[in-house]
Amino acid sequence: MQAVQPKKKRKLWFKLLKGIMRIRYKRPAFIYLGDKFQYGSLILSNHEGTDAPMSMEIYNSHPIRMWGAHEMNSGLKKLYKYQTEVYYHEKKHWNLHLARLFCLLASPLTNMFYKGLNLISTYRDARLIKTLKESIDTLKQGESIVIYPENSEKGYLPELESFHYGFIMLAETCLKRGIDLPIYVTYYRKSDKVYIIDKPVQYSQLAQGKTKEEIATTLLNRCNELGKMKFSKEFIRRTKKENQLDQ
Repeated sequence: MQAVQPKKKRKLWFKLLKGIMRIRYKRPAFIYLGDKFQYGSLILSNHEGTDAPMSMEIYNSHPIRMWGAHEMNSGLKKLYKYQTEVYYHEKKHWNLHLARLFCLLASPLTNMFYKGLNLISTYRDARLIKTLKESIDTLKQGESIVIYPENSEKGYLPELESFHYGFIMLAETCLKRGIDLPIYVTYYRKSDKVYIIDKPVQYSQLAQGKTKEEIATTLLNRCNELGKMKFSKEFIRRTKKENQLDQ
């Protein structure tokens, strides 16, 4: 697929909101081990709470849309329930009553942010077909899809234990339609504010002779390898400056 080259589509009010969010989320160094993101690619990342998604959105100029649980994209009531019971209580291990109190303030702000983010809703049932269709339409327009596939039942761990298979379903569906997605495995490390982007691999090459379990394990292991890479403080500082010049 020869993707077009769109600009990142964000409304003015959302751009202003992201400017305010820079107070909380500091600029990471985007360290590319190969080519920079191609238009119409699939980007896989660890989650690291909200830090990885927010860093990708605020400081990355490449046009992207992210997958997100449909509860985050279905209005304030469902978002409040999801944030209190699932995100903060189950994944971040907050006290449930504290989570409910905190989200009285956090959920309205999060709801506004997600509206600007233009998430692609994901589902655990037949509605996933809608997710795949919207994703393919997005890829054809030249925007890339960002997916956080880690299994976070035990919370957001530095060493990821497994990947869900939704991204494989997307890549397989695209391949059947003649779209061979370039896949970038990435890892955000909060301790030294680096976002490490591996060189891309074509899905057809990756999937050759492998089951979906083997594909997921291969990419999971590579993601964990990226998370263990070490860089000097000077290299990180210089890379941040280079990133700013590229935007």
